[in-house]
Amino acid sequence: MTRIGIFGGGQLAQMLTQAAISLAVETTIFEREADSPAGRLTQHEIVGQWDDPAALADFAAASEIVTLENEFVDAAILADLEARGLLVRPTAATLAVVQDKFLQKEALRAAGLDVPAFRAVGTPGDVLAAASQLGWPLVLKARRNGYDGYGNATVRNPDDLAAAWDRLARRGSQLMIEAFVPFERELAVMVVRGLDGEIRNYPVVETVQRDHICHVVRAPAPVDNAVTAQAVRLAVQAIETVDGVGIFGVELFQSQDGRVLINELAPRPHNSGHYTIEGCITSQFENHLRAILGWPLGRCDLRAPAAVMVNLLGRRDGPPAKDALKEALAIPGAHIHLYGKRASRPGRKMGHITVLGNSLAEAEALARRAADLVEL
Repeated sequence: MTRIGIFGGGQLAQMLTQAAISLAVETTIFEREADSPAGRLTQHEIVGQWDDPAALADFAAASEIVTLENEFVDAAILADLEARGLLVRPTAATLAVVQDKFLQKEALRAAGLDVPAFRAVGTPGDVLAAASQLGWPLVLKARRNGYDGYGNATVRNPDDLAAAWDRLARRGSQLMIEAFVPFERELAVMVVRGLDGEIRNYPVVETVQRDHICHVVRAPAPVDNAVTAQAVRLAVQAIETVDGVGIFGVELFQSQDGRVLINELAPRPHNSGHYTIEGCITSQFENHLRAILGWPLGRCDLRAPAAVMVNLLGRRDGPPAKDALKEALAIPGAHIHLYGKRASRPGRKMGHITVLGNSLAEAEALARRAADLVEL
């Protein structure tokens, strides 16, 4: 039986493991702390720091193919596994480009793809110099290891700069800035690419963000065919540019003048693709496994005219209620996923709900109604 090693043990690794079970594929979870959501689903769990030689050796011995649920593992670690003869997908070379948002943007721009104007910055003075060319506001970003708003800050004027710089610089990553895009909506596309270069895309979706955290995903996005075509073209070309293998999330902006620009790439399953579990013929998780195993890719079509996913975010500090989802289960058509995280905190992703419907409005109304009933 094939065994896939996964760096990380959170909800993405959990849902990859759930998909693997149906395909008679085993997983080895390598997480830095015990009792992870994915670690509870497998007999093969390695607990330790990803750069610890002994833990890494154990992980390598328990895996045939290695993949990841986040881009925080250093590409050099993946390169070390490749040197030991393990198959790593996406490759260390791909991750080295994608996990550094500045290098990622450079690669996309060099390929002729539309991205916001950007600069690397080493001091607050560099930000002020960039603002003289790009104008205010600017988006200050950690080049690595940022997620759910923890690595971003919108700097609207020079008075905002000191606090934003201090908050992000203390995370230890180099920083960059991007021109603020006055967007009409945020879009995303999940793209899967096989070992043979076959590439398929899921529907273009609209994502609704609040405080840099995704709250709602609407599939398909309520945009015209021209915008859809732009988004798909950019997403597919982006994954080809970085020589991706497996599933990738591509976040985009639809600007107020009708242009579509790439925001960021994620070399893994993505929050904007969770609706595919019930909403599409093949989920993003199954297609990722198919791709990295060299198996035929599954169809990405929607199963219904519309699908809406609502994230279940923590509302308080402490453990989730014991029967947190009981009341929500009474909502017809609500597919509820709780990730099994032991502790809730405001804004933490604790689960999600997907509803299929004949229209986005119908599906979203039911999904929001169910989400309001979950006690987190």
